[in-house]
Amino acid sequence: MELNGILTSGLTDTWEAAEGVAGLRTLFVNVAFVGHSVTDWILVDTGLGNFAGSILRTSQEWFGKPPAAIVLTHGHFDHVGNLKELMEEWPGVPVYAHPLELPYLTGSQDYPPADPAVGGGLMATVSPLYPHRGINLGGAVHPLPEDGSVPGAKGWTWVHTPGHSPGHISLFRPADKVLISGDAVITVKQESAFAVIAQHKELHGPPAYFTTDWVEAEKSVRKLALLDPQIVLPGHGLPMAAPELSAQFAHLCKTFKELSVPSQGKFV
Repeated sequence: MELNGILTSGLTDTWEAAEGVAGLRTLFVNVAFVGHSVTDWILVDTGLGNFAGSILRTSQEWFGKPPAAIVLTHGHFDHVGNLKELMEEWPGVPVYAHPLELPYLTGSQDYPPADPAVGGGLMATVSPLYPHRGINLGGAVHPLPEDGSVPGAKGWTWVHTPGHSPGHISLFRPADKVLISGDAVITVKQESAFAVIAQHKELHGPPAYFTTDWVEAEKSVRKLALLDPQIVLPGHGLPMAAPELSAQFAHLCKTFKELSVPSQGKFV
């Protein structure tokens, strides 16, 4: 299956990854637009800060109205960077996250600081500069439904994929096996600035500098592999489709401990 990328500026790309699924890159982080009509769409994650205008312009062009909901794969700074600005522009739009992620989204807990000791390149080296404080959305953020449904996105389910963060989730559409993976699996070596710039497609585990539980991270990769996804839109990197995706999932499961888990670091 061919995936089309359309360059929209020097800092943003857009892709139609699958029917009713489009991605927008905010410098080095992706957000996803999921929906088939102006009355039925959601935003998944809000990307790196200072890109609220890009998200608003894209959503207006494609849908012409605010989303039914904003769903967060997790609350790291590069996935909630435009959240408060979008909430101001879209008053009343609910925000959803896994219950285990809510402490970081209601101001009661901070994420651990990033670990530069994981190595791998410049992105890891400078990771102590990345914000790790939680944000306080108060009553605007809600727990995802326990039945696995995704508010505002009929036909989708959410899958708990912890490891990168306690309440990390991925979204899956069983009908055609489309996966929005957040940071549970990504298609670029996020620790390397060169790899991020080049955007060479290769399936990887989560960004190492923020991943706090590697046992759970590996379990999450295997859980997603068992879903047999045919297309993935990750939190970092370009979309990838089968058969390449299937082969790389198999390789990642086989080599996870050797290639994804850092040889050193405070969370290893």
